Order: sequence, then C-alpha cells, then structure tokens
Amino acid sequence: MTKILIVEDNDMNLDMLSRRLVRKGFEIVTARDGQAGIEQADAEMPDIILMDMSLPVLDGWQATRAIKGKASTSAIPVIALTAHAMETDRKNAMDAGCDAFHTKPIDLIALVDQIKQLIPG
Repeated sequence: MTKILIVEDNDMNLDMLSRRLVRKGFEIVTARDGQAGIEQADAEMPDIILMDMSLPVLDGWQATRAIKGKASTSAIPVIALTAHAMETDRKNAMDAGCDAFHTKPIDLIALVDQIKQLIPG
C-alpha cells in the first residue's frame, strides 16, 4: 500500500484530503507543521509527501528543502499544495525541491494522477 505523508495545518483540509485518499486505497500519515513534516518523513519514510506551502513553525519551502537535503529522504517525491496559483509560486516550489505542484482547491482525480506518475509501480 502506498504511504502518503500529508503536511497540512488546516484541520478541515487535512481531514477531507485524508478521508478521500484512504477511500482511494492509500495509507495516510500526517503532520501539522513544517518541522513535524520533516520529522514524520524521517520516521515514516512515506512513498510521497503532499506539502502545504503555508505552514507554521517552518513553511513548506523550508521543510521541502530540509527533506530534499537529507540523504535518507531526498528521493521521496514532494507535491506542493497551495492556494497560490501564480507562476512564481510554482517556480518557488520547484526551486525548493518539489517534484510537482497542485493548486487548491484540490482536484482529487488530477492529484491521484500526479501521485501515480511520481511513484514507480
């Protein structure tokens, strides 16, 4: 089963996305801020990370840089989740190390397609 780490501080978004992805057959682990996201990536070694960019403690850009900067977690794909849809937002996310970019509100079909493209097998 594919394990997804969702790093999201908004309870409603986290609950909705978690439930929808569980129904699609994914295992879900969560973190509520960027620092906890780094710690969960280390502890859980998820297959992929869905990273909100606007997070407390460390933002999604800082957390992604930290995850991608560690040998143990650098290969984990990260999809940026953000309400900011400008091209500069996409570029900033990719520059931080994100492998893909998805704007909110989340299009679940498109997100699942992105997940499948980034996870081998």
